[in-house]
Amino acid sequence: MRTRRNFIKTVGSAAIASCLLPETSFSQPKFTNIGKKNSPNETIRVGLIGCRNMGWSDLSDFLVLPNTECAALCDIDSNVLNNRAAEIAKQGQKPQLFGDYRKMLEIKDLDVVIIGTPDHWHCLQLVDACSAGKDVYVEKPIANSIAECDAMVKAARKYNRIVSVGQQQRSGNHWHEMIRYINSGKLGKIARVDIWANFNYGALAPSAPISDVPEGVDYDMWMGPTPKRPFCQSHFHGSWRMFWNYGGGLMTDWGVHLIDMALWGMNITKMPNYVTAVGGRFAYPQNCPETFDTQSVLYQFDDFLIQWNHTGGTETGPYGRNYGLAFKGTNGTLIADRDNWEIIPERSNNTDKIERISVKADYKDHLNHLANFLECVRNRNQQTACTLENGSLCAKYAHLGNIAARTKLTLTYDDTKKRFDNKHANKFLKPRYQNNWKFPEL
Repeated sequence: MRTRRNFIKTVGSAAIASCLLPETSFSQPKFTNIGKKNSPNETIRVGLIGCRNMGWSDLSDFLVLPNTECAALCDIDSNVLNNRAAEIAKQGQKPQLFGDYRKMLEIKDLDVVIIGTPDHWHCLQLVDACSAGKDVYVEKPIANSIAECDAMVKAARKYNRIVSVGQQQRSGNHWHEMIRYINSGKLGKIARVDIWANFNYGALAPSAPISDVPEGVDYDMWMGPTPKRPFCQSHFHGSWRMFWNYGGGLMTDWGVHLIDMALWGMNITKMPNYVTAVGGRFAYPQNCPETFDTQSVLYQFDDFLIQWNHTGGTETGPYGRNYGLAFKGTNGTLIADRDNWEIIPERSNNTDKIERISVKADYKDHLNHLANFLECVRNRNQQTACTLENGSLCAKYAHLGNIAARTKLTLTYDDTKKRFDNKHANKFLKPRYQNNWKFPEL
């Protein structure tokens, strides 16, 4: 992050505008372009829903790019909202402030909405933004359930909106170079892909006591369509993703990023033949997450395997990396993370079968990703660097891993019929919206 921030401070706007996708791209369904092309100099007015953490990072980088303006901020925590508004004011901008995103969507000349809220809110907010005629940049995972993924894709298609998902590795130059290398066939036959993600925050801490709602927080709005429960800081800012009603733990948080690279590398655009998984609170059983601090997931395909592993509360892993991927080929292994990728050759007759290579990242992924999205908005090009369809695919894979571990079953999911081969597993497909919120039916 430090490296990327230094880049943002030093690079000129002309260079930023040219920081778009390398030549390799992911194959996605084609849409019909809509509307007229906008002038490159026309200002795009942006509104942010969810002003902490990644949503704020997204907006900050949007505003580095030419001809962008913050028109609105929305958050259920007025303390966060006012602090962010003060930071935007230092840039000479005065956005409108909202506690209810639906009011923000009424702004007629709002062009783009960034969704940086907890996962359980993504579906409703994207569907509502699309129906209001806004283009959307939505953080990952796109949704907290498989049925919500499908509803979001339907909404984007129905309303012909430009949508990009915050899986910024899709815009990373060294990741594109990795894909080109894999496609060259030099690794030989790839029999398996290993993925791992070990982070301390995956174990959280012992639970905080139930307490009063902090001043300035609209907690009912924060819970939204999920079941009501007393306020507990352990379920709130910074911790919510480790509880099933709001997120899916490390499996969905890092899973969508890394599984995306595995699927891209292996040219997979459909569901696996089957998935099996195990998980539990094994590393820190005294701590408060509902999600698994320790988990293994196996995705079976016709002629190779993809396996996911994580242990929350630890930060070491294979090849000296706490997270990453390893494409295991008959000629060598390609290991990758956000810093670099390298080749470890297999040997035959005391000779390396392929050349040892190490390729470093340039840390421009995030800014490239946002620049690509804004270019697509201006040109009405549905083929963003990470389309909603691709975000849906990766989110579904992560949810498959969690559902298999929660049910302790080996499962096959039919993405056409939208169901598992098991009635118990099907109960995890669609959340039951509560508190007068309705699941979007399109």
